[in-house]
Amino acid sequence: MPPNLEKVKKLKDTNYLMDKLKHLITMKIEMEEINLIGIALKAKTSNINEQAMIDCGNLWQRFIKENIASQIPNKLDEDILAVYHNYEGDYTKPYAYFIGCKVKKGTIIPIKLDSLNIPAHTYQKITAKGQMPDCVANAWREIWNTNTPRAYHADFEVYDRRSADWANAEVDIYLSVTS
Repeated sequence: MPPNLEKVKKLKDTNYLMDKLKHLITMKIEMEEINLIGIALKAKTSNINEQAMIDCGNLWQRFIKENIASQIPNKLDEDILAVYHNYEGDYTKPYAYFIGCKVKKGTIIPIKLDSLNIPAHTYQKITAKGQMPDCVANAWREIWNTNTPRAYHADFEVYDRRSADWANAEVDIYLSVTS
C-alpha cells in the first residue's frame, strides 16, 4: 500500500476505534508486580455460549456470600480485582479466572483461599462507565472487536469505591498488551 493510503487507512482505523470506545477512557501504562489472595475457578472457563458469565458470576456470588475480602490478611487497600489469566489463546479460548485483593508480598495464604501473582507488564487501561454490570460487559464486547495488540498474559478489572454506585459506576479494565 502506498505510504499516503496507509496513513489514511490508519486514520480511519483510529477514528473507528475512537468511535467504538467513545464512552471509555483509555491509556497505556507500565504496572509493577501485583500479589493477590482470593478465590479461583477450579477449572478454566470460556466465552463460548456465554459460559464465562455463568462461571464468573457464580464465583462472584461465592466471594460476596462468604465475605472473602474480610478473610484476606495484609490487604494493601480495599479494591477487589477480577483477573482473567492463563489463556490458552485469545479471548475465544479457555482461560482461568480469579477474584481477590492486593496483598503484601510474602503474605501467608489462609486455608481455603488461593493466591495469584500478576507479573510486571505493559497494560492498556480502559475505564468503563455506566450502569453495572452492563458497562463492564459492554466494554469487553467492544474490546473484543478492536485491534488492541493484546498479549493475553493477565487482564484484570479493578472494583474500587467508584464502582459502588451501580447506577453510575466506573471500573478500570487493564489489558496486557504487547510493547
